[in-house]
Amino acid sequence: MSQKLSGACIIAQSGGPTAVINSSIYGAMTAAFESDCITGVYGAMHGIVGVINNDLIDLCQEDPEELALLPYTPSAALGSCRYKMEDPDVDDTDYKKILGVFRHLNVRYFFYNGGNDSMDTCEKLERYFKKAGYECRIIGIPKTIDNDLCCSDHCPGYGSAAKYIATAMTEIYKDTVVYDVGTITIVEIMGRNAGWLTAASSLARLNDPECGPDLIYLPEVVFDFENFLNDVQRRYINDKNVLIAVSEGVTDKDGKLISQYSINRSDCSDAFGHVQLGGLASVLASFVKARTKAKVRGIELSLLQRCASHCASKTDIDEAFSAGRVAVESAINGESGKMVAFERNYINGRYVCGTVLVPFRAVANAEKKLPLEWIAASGNNVTREFFDYALPLIQGEPERRLENSLPRYTKLKKIPVK
Repeated sequence: MSQKLSGACIIAQSGGPTAVINSSIYGAMTAAFESDCITGVYGAMHGIVGVINNDLIDLCQEDPEELALLPYTPSAALGSCRYKMEDPDVDDTDYKKILGVFRHLNVRYFFYNGGNDSMDTCEKLERYFKKAGYECRIIGIPKTIDNDLCCSDHCPGYGSAAKYIATAMTEIYKDTVVYDVGTITIVEIMGRNAGWLTAASSLARLNDPECGPDLIYLPEVVFDFENFLNDVQRRYINDKNVLIAVSEGVTDKDGKLISQYSINRSDCSDAFGHVQLGGLASVLASFVKARTKAKVRGIELSLLQRCASHCASKTDIDEAFSAGRVAVESAINGESGKMVAFERNYINGRYVCGTVLVPFRAVANAEKKLPLEWIAASGNNVTREFFDYALPLIQGEPERRLENSLPRYTKLKKIPVK
């Protein structure tokens, strides 16, 4: 075991929120509260931006009963950000501010709960601290509904989003088949450049093979408009009602986003250069309407799929908590410069999730795609292997606190650190 390091810790959240990201910070908090070498537990408001601006709250002064609601509270309780830090060798302005905050409060542990861009931030910060000769242990806590973090079997947040999408697709299917007039419904699902979330729409068929999407289009396969329109028209003629799941990130053979085919679209990008997606369902609906003359509806699940804690997976909540706890325990034991990752195991045929640590460099700015062998040869559906992968991740119903028959979520006092 490494020599004990005494000092405070900062916990922060970054990137898009999820249904279970707060479960991860609760896991980290509980481990930090129990530690005899962590002298203070602080939360940064709005991710690394809150650290730069010294906008910190004292988590030790929060009501334990309110903190206990965190695993069942959606979105990012500490606030989030999408802020790209420059390489410290190019511009160290932000890093000097962070180091000043850390020295002032004797912060020796930093836990960043986010995706691959957040791990890029951690890697840069780790590198700067080493160069500055300041001992601080940094561990990344994974999260993303996109499930695209490399070196991890899956990511906290994905299981709950997948469960919501499968449930929503089932309910949409039930709605589309009630009329005697045929309809074509196109549902746009998040996931950016990876098809994990859109593939989850297929889980709607597990309890009823006739339920769920008839066609599924993923960004791992080049989107061909003519093939798409022929697929839809054929289904419409044969079945009258057609339900389609399509990933927001599908592109044509030249790499152009299909959502950009809209002449009315105004694109913008975040600090990491990611184009803001959305609007694909309406673009495709207009093309399908022109080809088929059918009744066509485009649906964009948008933010609804990110933070649907009312449909959360207990497995996802528990694993997210574990990721946060392991992060703190690993740092206390001397680890730094790594992210907690999940490892899938089966014991006596039963799914078990383990944890491993992977270097920031292996995760930062990389993407894990859905395996091509899990995509049907037709390119418009998924295989049974995906069901076997995803099913364990959506299991379990958490016990939620209700008031007036509505979910009761965390209310933090957010007392500033002095």
